[in-house]
Amino acid sequence: LGITSACLSLPQDGSGTLSVNSSARNYELVRTQFIESNGTRYAYRRFGKESAVPLVLFQHFRGSMDNWDPALLNTLAQERTVIAFDNKGVSSSSGTTPDSFKAMADDAAEFISGLGYKKVDILGFSIGGAVAQELLLNHPNLVRKAVLAGTAPQGGEGLNERRPEIVALATRPSSELEDFLTLFFEPSESSQKLGRAFLDRRRQRAVDPEPASSPQTMAAQGKARRDWGAIPDPGFQRLKRIEHPVLVANGSNDIMMPTINSYILFQNLQNAQLALYPDSGHGFLFQYPELFAQHVSIFLNN
Repeated sequence: LGITSACLSLPQDGSGTLSVNSSARNYELVRTQFIESNGTRYAYRRFGKESAVPLVLFQHFRGSMDNWDPALLNTLAQERTVIAFDNKGVSSSSGTTPDSFKAMADDAAEFISGLGYKKVDILGFSIGGAVAQELLLNHPNLVRKAVLAGTAPQGGEGLNERRPEIVALATRPSSELEDFLTLFFEPSESSQKLGRAFLDRRRQRAVDPEPASSPQTMAAQGKARRDWGAIPDPGFQRLKRIEHPVLVANGSNDIMMPTINSYILFQNLQNAQLALYPDSGHGFLFQYPELFAQHVSIFLNN
Protein backbone atom coordinates (compact mmCIF):
# COMPACT_ATOMS: atom_id res chain seq x y z
CA LEU A 1 0.00 0.00 0.00
CA GLY A 2 1.32 3.41 -0.86
CA ILE A 3 0.57 7.06 -0.26
CA THR A 4 -1.13 8.85 -3.14
CA SER A 5 -0.83 12.39 -1.78
CA ALA A 6 2.42 14.27 -2.29
CA CYS A 7 1.80 17.85 -1.21
CA LEU A 8 5.17 19.32 -0.21
CA SER A 9 4.08 22.81 0.81
CA LEU A 10 1.03 24.60 2.11
CA PRO A 11 -0.03 28.26 2.15
CA GLN A 12 1.26 30.34 5.02
CA ASP A 13 -0.93 32.29 7.42
CA GLY A 14 0.06 35.56 9.07
CA SER A 15 1.91 33.86 11.91
CA GLY A 16 4.36 32.17 9.58
CA THR A 17 2.91 28.72 10.23
CA LEU A 18 1.15 26.50 7.72
CA SER A 19 -2.57 27.06 7.30
CA VAL A 20 -5.05 24.32 8.05
CA ASN A 21 -6.81 22.84 5.04
CA SER A 22 -10.38 23.86 5.82
CA SER A 23 -11.78 21.26 3.40
CA ALA A 24 -10.78 18.46 5.78
CA ARG A 25 -12.97 18.43 8.90
CA ASN A 26 -12.93 14.72 9.67
CA TYR A 27 -9.83 12.62 10.20
CA GLU A 28 -11.31 9.91 7.97
CA LEU A 29 -10.93 12.31 5.01
CA VAL A 30 -7.68 14.13 5.81
CA ARG A 31 -5.10 13.67 3.06
CA THR A 32 -1.50 12.79 3.83
CA GLN A 33 1.01 15.57 3.20
CA PHE A 34 4.79 15.64 3.27
CA ILE A 35 7.47 18.05 4.38
CA GLU A 36 11.22 17.63 4.16
CA SER A 37 13.37 18.71 7.09
CA ASN A 38 17.06 18.02 7.59
CA GLY A 39 17.04 15.34 4.90
CA THR A 40 13.99 13.43 6.17
CA ARG A 41 10.66 13.41 4.34
CA TYR A 42 8.02 13.39 7.06
CA ALA A 43 4.44 12.26 6.41
CA TYR A 44 1.75 14.09 8.35
CA ARG A 45 -1.95 14.89 8.50
CA ARG A 46 -3.09 18.28 9.70
CA PHE A 47 -6.69 19.37 10.26
CA GLY A 48 -9.18 20.97 12.61
CA LYS A 49 -9.96 24.45 13.84
CA GLU A 50 -7.16 26.93 13.22
CA SER A 51 -5.21 27.54 16.43
CA ALA A 52 -1.95 29.36 17.11
CA VAL A 53 -0.73 26.42 19.20
CA PRO A 54 -1.45 23.06 17.54
CA LEU A 55 -1.66 19.67 19.23
CA VAL A 56 1.00 17.29 17.89
CA LEU A 57 0.42 13.55 18.40
CA PHE A 58 3.09 10.94 19.18
CA GLN A 59 2.09 7.36 18.36
CA HIS A 60 2.54 3.98 20.04
CA PHE A 61 4.93 1.08 19.29
CA ARG A 62 4.86 0.21 15.57
CA GLY A 63 1.92 2.57 15.08
CA SER A 64 1.37 4.87 12.12
CA MET A 65 -1.08 7.68 11.51
CA ASP A 66 -3.68 5.07 10.55
CA ASN A 67 -3.67 3.77 14.14
CA TRP A 68 -5.30 6.87 15.62
CA ASP A 69 -8.99 6.76 16.51
CA PRO A 70 -10.99 9.13 14.26
CA ALA A 71 -13.52 9.72 17.05
CA LEU A 72 -10.76 10.95 19.37
CA LEU A 73 -9.07 13.15 16.80
CA ASN A 74 -12.31 14.59 15.42
CA THR A 75 -13.38 15.65 18.91
CA LEU A 76 -9.99 17.20 19.64
CA ALA A 77 -10.04 19.01 16.29
CA GLN A 78 -13.27 20.85 17.11
CA GLU A 79 -11.24 23.32 19.20
CA ARG A 80 -7.71 23.25 17.79
CA THR A 81 -5.36 22.28 15.00
CA VAL A 82 -4.41 18.61 15.31
CA ILE A 83 -1.28 17.17 13.68
CA ALA A 84 -0.61 13.45 13.39
CA PHE A 85 2.73 12.41 11.87
CA ASP A 86 5.04 9.49 11.25
CA ASN A 87 8.39 10.09 12.91
CA LYS A 88 11.63 9.38 11.08
CA GLY A 89 11.66 5.95 9.44
CA VAL A 90 8.12 5.09 10.56
CA SER A 91 5.61 3.90 7.92
CA SER A 92 5.37 6.63 5.25
CA SER A 93 8.25 8.81 6.49
CA SER A 94 11.71 8.33 5.04
CA GLY A 95 14.94 7.49 6.84
CA THR A 96 15.94 4.99 9.49
CA THR A 97 14.12 4.84 12.82
CA PRO A 98 16.60 5.61 15.63
CA ASP A 99 16.88 3.28 18.63
CA SER A 100 16.62 5.87 21.41
CA PHE A 101 13.73 8.02 22.52
CA LYS A 102 16.01 11.05 22.77
CA ALA A 103 16.93 10.75 19.09
CA MET A 104 13.24 10.32 18.22
CA ALA A 105 12.47 13.51 20.15
CA ASP A 106 15.22 15.36 18.30
CA ASP A 107 13.69 14.22 15.00
CA ALA A 108 10.23 15.32 16.16
CA ALA A 109 11.64 18.75 17.01
CA GLU A 110 13.04 18.94 13.46
CA PHE A 111 9.62 18.09 12.06
CA ILE A 112 7.77 20.63 14.21
CA SER A 113 10.27 23.36 13.42
CA GLY A 114 10.04 22.44 9.74
CA LEU A 115 6.33 23.25 9.87
CA GLY A 116 7.23 26.70 11.19
CA TYR A 117 5.94 26.36 14.74
CA LYS A 118 7.70 27.94 17.69
CA LYS A 119 5.38 26.46 20.35
CA VAL A 120 3.13 23.38 20.37
CA ASP A 121 1.10 21.23 22.72
CA ILE A 122 1.90 17.52 22.58
CA LEU A 123 0.06 14.27 23.27
CA GLY A 124 2.28 11.22 23.61
CA PHE A 125 0.70 7.77 23.78
CA SER A 126 2.63 4.69 25.00
CA ILE A 127 6.23 4.93 23.71
CA GLY A 128 5.10 8.23 22.22
CA GLY A 129 4.83 9.41 25.82
CA ALA A 130 8.48 8.54 26.38
CA VAL A 131 9.42 10.52 23.27
CA ALA A 132 7.28 13.37 24.60
CA GLN A 133 9.19 13.32 27.90
CA GLU A 134 12.49 13.60 26.03
CA LEU A 135 11.06 16.50 24.05
CA LEU A 136 10.08 18.24 27.30
CA LEU A 137 13.58 17.69 28.72
CA ASN A 138 15.68 18.50 25.68
CA HIS A 139 13.51 20.99 23.76
CA PRO A 140 11.58 22.65 26.59
CA ASN A 141 10.95 25.94 24.79
CA LEU A 142 9.14 24.16 21.98
CA VAL A 143 6.33 22.83 24.22
CA ARG A 144 3.57 24.70 26.04
CA LYS A 145 1.62 21.79 27.62
CA ALA A 146 1.88 18.00 27.42
CA VAL A 147 -0.46 15.01 27.73
CA LEU A 148 1.20 11.72 28.69
CA ALA A 149 -1.19 8.86 27.96
CA GLY A 150 -0.57 5.21 28.82
CA THR A 151 3.13 5.73 29.30
CA ALA A 152 5.89 5.54 31.92
CA PRO A 153 9.00 7.33 33.16
CA GLN A 154 12.51 6.13 32.44
CA GLY A 155 13.25 3.21 34.77
CA GLY A 156 9.56 2.83 35.53
CA GLU A 157 7.98 -0.15 37.24
CA GLY A 158 7.55 -3.44 35.40
CA LEU A 159 8.39 -2.11 31.95
CA ASN A 160 10.60 -5.07 31.04
CA GLU A 161 8.59 -7.66 32.94
CA ARG A 162 5.57 -8.15 30.73
CA ARG A 163 4.13 -11.63 30.32
CA PRO A 164 5.72 -13.60 27.44
CA GLU A 165 2.40 -14.03 25.65
CA ILE A 166 1.89 -10.25 25.68
CA VAL A 167 5.35 -9.65 24.22
CA ALA A 168 4.68 -12.30 21.55
CA LEU A 169 1.46 -10.58 20.46
CA ALA A 170 3.03 -7.10 20.44
CA THR A 171 5.97 -8.24 18.28
CA ARG A 172 4.23 -10.49 15.75
CA PRO A 173 5.67 -9.85 12.27
CA SER A 174 2.18 -9.12 10.96
CA SER A 175 0.00 -7.47 13.58
CA GLU A 176 -3.68 -8.38 13.48
CA LEU A 177 -6.41 -5.92 14.41
CA GLU A 178 -7.81 -8.51 16.80
CA ASP A 179 -4.52 -8.37 18.75
CA PHE A 180 -5.54 -4.90 19.91
CA LEU A 181 -8.46 -6.40 21.82
CA THR A 182 -6.01 -8.30 24.01
CA LEU A 183 -3.24 -5.73 24.25
CA PHE A 184 -5.28 -2.53 24.57
CA PHE A 185 -8.56 -3.53 26.24
CA GLU A 186 -9.79 -5.31 29.34
CA PRO A 187 -11.33 -8.80 28.99
CA SER A 188 -14.67 -7.55 30.32
CA GLU A 189 -17.66 -7.63 27.99
CA SER A 190 -18.05 -3.84 28.01
CA SER A 191 -14.37 -3.10 27.32
CA GLN A 192 -14.20 -5.67 24.49
CA LYS A 193 -17.37 -4.22 22.94
CA LEU A 194 -15.91 -0.71 22.98
CA GLY A 195 -12.65 -2.09 21.62
CA ARG A 196 -14.46 -3.61 18.63
CA ALA A 197 -16.19 -0.29 18.05
CA PHE A 198 -12.76 1.35 17.93
CA LEU A 199 -11.56 -1.18 15.35
CA ASP A 200 -14.68 -0.49 13.28
CA ARG A 201 -13.93 3.25 13.36
CA ARG A 202 -10.36 2.63 12.22
CA ARG A 203 -11.62 0.63 9.25
CA GLN A 204 -13.71 3.59 8.08
CA ARG A 205 -10.62 5.47 6.93
CA ALA A 206 -9.82 4.61 3.30
CA VAL A 207 -7.98 7.76 2.17
CA ASP A 208 -4.20 7.47 1.63
CA PRO A 209 -3.75 4.16 3.49
CA GLU A 210 -0.31 3.71 5.03
CA PRO A 211 2.08 0.77 4.81
CA ALA A 212 2.81 -1.18 7.96
CA SER A 213 5.86 -0.05 9.89
CA SER A 214 9.00 -1.95 8.91
CA PRO A 215 10.86 -4.65 10.87
CA GLN A 216 13.64 -2.07 11.30
CA THR A 217 11.22 0.31 13.02
CA MET A 218 9.94 -2.46 15.31
CA ALA A 219 13.49 -3.46 16.28
CA ALA A 220 14.63 0.12 16.91
CA GLN A 221 11.55 1.06 18.92
CA GLY A 222 11.81 -2.19 20.86
CA LYS A 223 15.42 -1.47 21.82
CA ALA A 224 14.52 2.07 22.84
CA ARG A 225 11.71 0.75 25.01
CA ARG A 226 13.88 -1.90 26.69
CA ASP A 227 16.61 0.65 27.38
CA TRP A 228 14.01 3.07 28.76
CA GLY A 229 12.81 0.42 31.19
CA ALA A 230 16.29 -0.76 32.16
CA ILE A 231 18.04 2.57 32.77
CA PRO A 232 17.28 3.73 36.31
CA ASP A 233 16.51 7.31 37.22
CA PRO A 234 17.16 7.39 40.98
CA GLY A 235 14.48 9.45 42.64
CA PHE A 236 13.08 10.22 39.18
CA GLN A 237 15.20 13.36 39.10
CA ARG A 238 14.72 13.79 35.35
CA LEU A 239 10.99 14.09 35.84
CA LYS A 240 11.47 16.72 38.52
CA ARG A 241 13.23 18.92 35.96
CA ILE A 242 10.07 19.19 33.84
CA GLU A 243 8.20 22.38 34.70
CA HIS A 244 5.49 22.26 32.02
CA PRO A 245 1.84 21.61 32.88
CA VAL A 246 1.22 17.91 32.23
CA LEU A 247 -1.92 15.81 32.12
CA VAL A 248 -1.15 12.16 32.92
CA ALA A 249 -3.82 9.64 31.91
CA ASN A 250 -4.26 5.88 31.73
CA GLY A 251 -6.64 2.98 32.02
CA SER A 252 -7.27 1.21 35.31
CA ASN A 253 -5.24 -1.87 34.30
CA ASP A 254 -2.62 -1.18 31.63
CA ILE A 255 -0.76 -4.43 30.79
CA MET A 256 1.59 -2.69 28.34
CA MET A 257 2.74 0.24 30.49
CA PRO A 258 1.62 -0.73 34.01
CA THR A 259 -0.80 1.83 35.41
CA ILE A 260 1.31 2.41 38.53
CA ASN A 261 3.72 4.31 36.28
CA SER A 262 1.08 6.96 35.65
CA TYR A 263 0.94 7.59 39.39
CA ILE A 264 4.75 7.75 39.50
CA LEU A 265 4.66 10.38 36.76
CA PHE A 266 2.00 12.32 38.65
CA GLN A 267 3.98 12.15 41.90
CA ASN A 268 7.26 13.38 40.44
CA LEU A 269 6.31 15.94 37.82
CA GLN A 270 6.20 19.47 39.21
CA ASN A 271 2.89 20.51 37.66
CA ALA A 272 0.83 17.42 36.84
CA GLN A 273 -2.79 16.28 36.90
CA LEU A 274 -3.84 12.62 36.85
CA ALA A 275 -6.88 10.98 35.20
CA LEU A 276 -7.58 7.23 35.36
CA TYR A 277 -10.45 5.57 33.48
CA PRO A 278 -12.48 2.57 34.74
CA ASP A 279 -12.58 -0.94 33.29
CA SER A 280 -9.92 -0.06 30.72
CA GLY A 281 -6.34 -0.77 29.78
CA HIS A 282 -3.65 0.62 27.50
CA GLY A 283 -6.22 1.71 24.92
CA PHE A 284 -8.38 3.71 27.32
CA LEU A 285 -8.20 6.74 24.99
CA PHE A 286 -9.81 4.64 22.23
CA GLN A 287 -12.32 3.09 24.65
CA TYR A 288 -13.48 6.52 25.87
CA PRO A 289 -12.48 8.77 22.93
CA GLU A 290 -14.96 11.60 23.42
CA LEU A 291 -14.57 11.70 27.21
CA PHE A 292 -10.78 11.67 27.02
CA ALA A 293 -10.84 14.37 24.34
CA GLN A 294 -13.02 16.53 26.59
CA HIS A 295 -10.57 16.13 29.47
CA VAL A 296 -7.65 16.97 27.18
CA SER A 297 -9.44 20.08 25.92
CA ILE A 298 -10.24 21.26 29.46
CA PHE A 299 -6.58 20.83 30.38
CA LEU A 300 -5.25 22.62 27.29
CA ASN A 301 -7.78 25.46 27.55
CA ASN A 302 -6.99 26.39 31.16
